[in-house]
Amino acid sequence: MRALIIEHGQDGGAEGVGEKLQERGFTLEPFRILDDITNSYSDRPFPEIQKCDLLVVMGSVHSVYDVETIGSWIGREIDLVTKAIAQNQPVLGICFGGQVLSKALGGVVKPAKSPEIGWHTIQSNQPENLPEGPWFQWHYDQFSLPVGAIEIAHNNHGIQAFHSGRNLGVQFHPEVTPDLVSRWLDHLGEEIHE
Repeated sequence: MRALIIEHGQDGGAEGVGEKLQERGFTLEPFRILDDITNSYSDRPFPEIQKCDLLVVMGSVHSVYDVETIGSWIGREIDLVTKAIAQNQPVLGICFGGQVLSKALGGVVKPAKSPEIGWHTIQSNQPENLPEGPWFQWHYDQFSLPVGAIEIAHNNHGIQAFHSGRNLGVQFHPEVTPDLVSRWLDHLGEEIHE
């Protein structure tokens, strides 16, 4: 089985989620859109998804709605997710990826009232499938629940997880490892001190 991992930068890999997928027999096929987070332009063609069994869309320092900054690729990424959904290929969207999934399903992505950074608990409607955490968060945006989707979890910041058919979107970061958080703090830590 193949899992296509859409990465949005050098520290945006599947990490812990990737390890769990490999334990379940998946071969990971990463595709990185951006090599340098200071340059948000990319004209790289997205890979074909016909031969993958799972599409995983990871987090990003960008906002889905910031077309002025990421317009060279965000529309193509949303189209890729829409195509996967139409072909009944499951999609897992993590943080930014959850926002992309929401948008592909007709939802709305907008700035959150306040950032959510650090370890936070959620209120789960299905604690047997999705424990309440704490889960690591680092986001400034939020997504709406697409029509026909089912909310799995929320907190004071908004929806934290939903599913629609075979697709799952989460706002938090289940992929984090101590090493990944350390790398994020090295590159983006000044944001939490502002």
